[in-house]
Amino acid sequence: MATPSKYRIEPGSFNVPVGTFPATSSSTGVDADAIASGVIKQLNTALELKKPQEISKLFLEDGFWRDHLALSWEFRTLKCQEKIAKFLEENPRLVKVEIDRSSAFRSPAVFPIDAFGDVSGIQFFINVTSEAGSGKGLVRLAEKDGAWKIFTFSTSLIEIKDSQEKVNHNRPVGAQHGEHQDRSNWQDRRTADINYEGKHPTVLVVGAGQAGLTIAARLKMLDIDTLLIDEEDNIGDNWRRRYHQLVLHDPVWFDHMPYLQFPANWPIFTPKDKLAEFFECYAKLLELNVWTKTKLRSSSWSDANKAWTIELQRQKADGTVETRTFNPRHVIQATGHSGKKNLPDFKGVETFQGKRICHSSEFPGADTNGQGKKAVVVGSCNSGHDIAHDYYEQGYDVTMVQRSSTCVVTSESITNIALKGLYEEAGPQVEDADLFLWSLPSEIFKAQQKKVTDAVNQNDRAILDGLEKAGFKVDRGPDESGLLLKYFQRGGGYYIDVGASQLIVDGKIKVKQGQEITEITPHGLRFADGSELEADEIIFATGYQNMRTQARIIFGDEVADRIGSVWGFDEEGEMRTIWRRSGHPGFWFMGGNLALCRYYSRLLALQIKGVELGINH
Repeated sequence: MATPSKYRIEPGSFNVPVGTFPATSSSTGVDADAIASGVIKQLNTALELKKPQEISKLFLEDGFWRDHLALSWEFRTLKCQEKIAKFLEENPRLVKVEIDRSSAFRSPAVFPIDAFGDVSGIQFFINVTSEAGSGKGLVRLAEKDGAWKIFTFSTSLIEIKDSQEKVNHNRPVGAQHGEHQDRSNWQDRRTADINYEGKHPTVLVVGAGQAGLTIAARLKMLDIDTLLIDEEDNIGDNWRRRYHQLVLHDPVWFDHMPYLQFPANWPIFTPKDKLAEFFECYAKLLELNVWTKTKLRSSSWSDANKAWTIELQRQKADGTVETRTFNPRHVIQATGHSGKKNLPDFKGVETFQGKRICHSSEFPGADTNGQGKKAVVVGSCNSGHDIAHDYYEQGYDVTMVQRSSTCVVTSESITNIALKGLYEEAGPQVEDADLFLWSLPSEIFKAQQKKVTDAVNQNDRAILDGLEKAGFKVDRGPDESGLLLKYFQRGGGYYIDVGASQLIVDGKIKVKQGQEITEITPHGLRFADGSELEADEIIFATGYQNMRTQARIIFGDEVADRIGSVWGFDEEGEMRTIWRRSGHPGFWFMGGNLALCRYYSRLLALQIKGVELGINH
């Protein structure tokens, strides 16, 4: 029997359990700052005395420590006093912890540590100093038997010692005043830099979408020479080529990019072509070295030299084609969240006599006059809904084939419930919001998201009931924890509703649910129950395979066989392989939505900087 959609996970990954919140504080008139100061003083005293066991006793018995590079040069989540003590013994790099009182949001305060007010505790941001450098974190305290204990403690590396980013106080001068021999100006130097005249990049990034651009920006600020390549004609074409009506389903406050946020007049939901234009501007303003119309012809890795040999073929602006060979020490695959398109090999595909049959990644948009035409969209997640919506608006008779269930959340609920208070117009700075979000251990995040899902489903009750009546099957994600956990654990299976759900409820988009396709006929599809659907066009919105499959296509079996599986949680609740060591030296994965790229691009860049400095082995 097939695993239900809501419980599917990446092979070899873990379905993290739903965490448990502590009891709410029963104290009144709490002096949050004094309590926080007392806990941190005890922690620093134990640090000075090198007594990790004493530090662990400051935690609840089932408390958590989540570390992103600051102590371990890894992504780790430790649960329970014993594991925390062992972790600190094995990674004795923490030097000092200080409370961050630089804003009201960061300062110690009584706060709902479950995000909904049912469990009251104390929350505050911290600045941390480790042997590697400086970082930030967030602490949540809970009261037990009249004493305040640490429930969650997070540490995230922000900068490596003596290797600060070249921003703000460290920005470049930009000019050499006075007499000097080199009279090249900025444009001369920029042209030489982007053409790699007489030099090799330290890092080669394959793919110039949001993943490639954000990691290249982070690496540039750390003074690591990085070249991005993309086969597209222009930066952003991977978005421009997608279906005509595509608009981002996440609000702008969740999608900001590092160093250069979207301007104040930017729409809440970004159209695909507008995002593509921003990507082009982003690369120019941050002076990122990007080669478009460029193919990776061959690659090989030398364990002895700890470097790659990469052959590139590039079509230059004047139309000429050049072949260049580089020896970067690092290669980053940033070709998208997933791997190659998942297109089932159905019997009879070659017999189809309609106008179009293709994967959603190849769908250019519905014809403007679809009257009298029939379209079938196989798949019921974001792309499937958007494409069905597009077909309906162009006058097609459209049917969506839903094989299992889908987690559906309205865009309104995402904006006004799920992200409210954290990513919104009047919310905290985006870096504070990110630190808050990623300080949560996955178990606790899952418990929190169960509550979010309850609130969201209540708000979306009318549309969800209508979908069920229309024969469209909905679910609430793994362990009833909703959309985000489904995204993290399997990379799909959800739809953020921007209008297509009402079309299904109203019968304007028909649904064929629960039947497997057995073959493609000359004029449509045939199903396991013997039924058929007529179609002039068939679009398979059937998702993508694991990123590792794309690595095999680009870099070959030798590389793909050495790297780990990508996405899904490991046993501690951290994401597997993506943004961290891949299993192959000098090879890294970068991907995810804009929010994931914003936070994890810094951590990946710091790991590479650490390798270059010889401190991250």
